[in-house]
Amino acid sequence: MNSVQPATGATAAPSGARPLRTASVLAGVALLLSVSWGGYRLWNGAPYPEVDPNVVAMRLREQAERVEEDLEGRSRFEARPVDTGACSYRGLRSFAHIDEARRDVRSFDVDWSTTGVARDTARAGQDRIRNRLSQQGWKPAGEHPSGMGFRFEHPGTGDKVDVGWYAETGTLAVSIYAPCGQVPDGFDA
Repeated sequence: MNSVQPATGATAAPSGARPLRTASVLAGVALLLSVSWGGYRLWNGAPYPEVDPNVVAMRLREQAERVEEDLEGRSRFEARPVDTGACSYRGLRSFAHIDEARRDVRSFDVDWSTTGVARDTARAGQDRIRNRLSQQGWKPAGEHPSGMGFRFEHPGTGDKVDVGWYAETGTLAVSIYAPCGQVPDGFDA
């Protein structure tokens, strides 16, 4: 019996081998990409969200003005500036940059305090702030170190409002801050 050979002299591959080989190559590429992406994420950690510093500053100042209104002018907000803070590297990369802040990532905050505020006055103002934030969908976010205070977080932005009263000095302290975010190139704090 004569067998028919292909004209090139090569033996024909079984019909199911080619798709299997292609699938194996694609699976290998997918595995390599997932390992390299996973390694990248492990090294760098989760990326910080991109933020517009002007938008964040306006949002914090508006919240500061609302808190001032809730306190009925007792905290002397007086148009404090929005400050920026340092943010750390994430992931395993943070071990290579211990105590080194990222230049492209900043946090934002507005804080102020006033002394000589009576306990009842502070409590009434705090109740108004707490009620308003709860009605607007903010959630309690941990204990406050003063013993008479609270911290609320906005579920969408991660912004926090922190209000405390310290009995020793009658100090009412307010801090409103936004979490770390990646700022545009050229941002100058």
